[in-house]
Amino acid sequence: MTIRTSYKLLGIPLLLLAYSACKIPAVTTRSESKELPATFSNNTADSANTARVAWKDFFTDPYLKTLIDTALQHNQELNITLQEIAIARNEIRARKGEYLPFVQLKAGAGLDKVGRYTNIGAMEESTEIKPGKEMPDPLPDYLIAAQATWEADIWHKLHNAKKAAVARYVSSVEGRNFVLTNLIAEIANSYYELLALDKQLEIVQKNVEIQTNVLRVVRLQKEATRVTELAVRRFEAQLAKTKSLQYNLQQQIAETEYNINFLLGRYPQQVQRSSMPAANAVPALVQTGIPSQLLANRPDIRKAEQELAAAKLDVKVARARFYPSVGISAAIGYNAFNPSYLLTTPASLIYSLAGELSAPLVNRNAIKAEYLNASSRQLQAVYNYERTVLHAYVEVAKQVKKIDNLQKSYDLQAEQVQQLSSSVDISDKLFKAAEADYMEVLMTQHDALEAKFELVETQKQRLCAVVNIYEALGGGWQ
Repeated sequence: MTIRTSYKLLGIPLLLLAYSACKIPAVTTRSESKELPATFSNNTADSANTARVAWKDFFTDPYLKTLIDTALQHNQELNITLQEIAIARNEIRARKGEYLPFVQLKAGAGLDKVGRYTNIGAMEESTEIKPGKEMPDPLPDYLIAAQATWEADIWHKLHNAKKAAVARYVSSVEGRNFVLTNLIAEIANSYYELLALDKQLEIVQKNVEIQTNVLRVVRLQKEATRVTELAVRRFEAQLAKTKSLQYNLQQQIAETEYNINFLLGRYPQQVQRSSMPAANAVPALVQTGIPSQLLANRPDIRKAEQELAAAKLDVKVARARFYPSVGISAAIGYNAFNPSYLLTTPASLIYSLAGELSAPLVNRNAIKAEYLNASSRQLQAVYNYERTVLHAYVEVAKQVKKIDNLQKSYDLQAEQVQQLSSSVDISDKLFKAAEADYMEVLMTQHDALEAKFELVETQKQRLCAVVNIYEALGGGWQ
């Protein structure tokens, strides 16, 4: 089976939007192996990409699927992100309301008493409402009116602010998708680590049983004066060391279960799981696609893109603050000193209409500072976009190379374990026949145990590497 992975930069137009001149070198990885957990291929004609595969189809372990599904419902970080999306959505409504007219209904009542020897008091003293009916003193005042104000968005300041809020809302949605991708990958990695620890514990327990039987033989040989007390002590020490490994592994298993339960948003409990999976636990074929597809699949790149768009609009909004603003205000209602006259038309009818033109003239430092800050934030968004794209590509290339090396290492370690397992049986037989020294038996058992541990660790790393490249390609959130 041959693995071929190649990346060719076919063109990333969004990098031009970000004023980027980022050049990513091509990566080509080829290797041959007898047993592989995944094959990476890049077909530019088909342009298939494993990132488009839903996580329920990517993972085959039913226990792992159940854990991920539970986390998607109860993980606190994901729920916090959902509330951030709601906040961003409300921000759109707030910005949209700014360029629509503000209409208010107003009702009021008051009482006004002026001095007799004042300008207004003297006029009211000689004023009659009707013939023979003087002006009330003190004077009541009743009002019912509707008021409207509207700023004409001739420079698109308010409209661009609303578009920026929309971009940040989309960015928050992509942030949620990014959290989702990371959460699924973290649960899968922790799950495979838990399975590897279970397998290592099983290996230790089997070795304890083997070493116990060997120790029994050594004690019998000591009684027959074929070995000394030193051999017995060495085998007893080796057995005690192997037994102690069980408790270290049990502690690691408990901590991994705690971590998984935390990701699932629940209190510590036993994690249901299967045994160490075979190669078909992950897809046999993982297609990396073409580099430009990272722009469409990676949520963090999509998030950075929306943040860049919002920053660009913020600069336009800040620039528009230098220009004159046009406002229109209007009011209509009824105003009278007696409730019986309040709705009398047209005597109690009042209305007004006014236009306003204003522009900053002196001391525009605050507006200048905001404009400069918006420009700096836009440059930050550009650099952040470039960094995110570069990090995504490097991450994929690194995982491809890692899987290639892990596959080669796994084959060699599997052969090593097979040879050492045979050596343990041979050394036991030779020792019982007094044709091998007890130190040879000890060293062979020690080497076999280490080799089995390393093989399980490599198998876990292979599974995790496939999960990581699935995450690096932007899979799991679709």
